[in-house]
Amino acid sequence: MKTYTEESIQIALKELKDWKFVNNGIEKNFKFKDFTQALGFIVQVGVVAEKSSHHPELFNVYSKVTIRLTTHDANGVTDKDIDLAKAIEKM
Repeated sequence: MKTYTEESIQIALKELKDWKFVNNGIEKNFKFKDFTQALGFIVQVGVVAEKSSHHPELFNVYSKVTIRLTTHDANGVTDKDIDLAKAIEKM
């Protein structure tokens, strides 16, 4: 499985609003009105992730959600991460 380098990921990130390459993964912060909306978003992400059999790291504090995508068995960002980020962006 091919992983993106710090240079090659920049092209893919141009298609993803506000995602950043950090420590061999891509991350994005989301802000919602309240905890209920944040939790609903997390559940939606979970459903999409389960269907794609690729699971993100999810961090939640009240109305804030951070998603981190990395392919652990490849030790970096792969097309799986980019595809899941694109699916999340469509929500």
